[in-house]
Amino acid sequence: MIIKEIEIEELVRNHPFSVKFLMEKGIRCIACGEPVWGTLEEAAKEKGFSNDQIERLVSELNSMK
Repeated sequence: MIIKEIEIEELVRNHPFSVKFLMEKGIRCIACGEPVWGTLEEAAKEKGFSNDQIERLVSELNSMK
């Protein structure tokens, strides 16, 4: 299960499909050529996502697995 507290590195390693999804949402990720350290939540907040938007993002990622 993907949670908002997942580290970006772990997300990309364990769920390769997430790279394209995150890019489409404007969230940087390791495989995009720019290393990002921190959680999915932190990366989303850096891009201005609200808590509700982050919850939807996590839900969408989990539905893609």
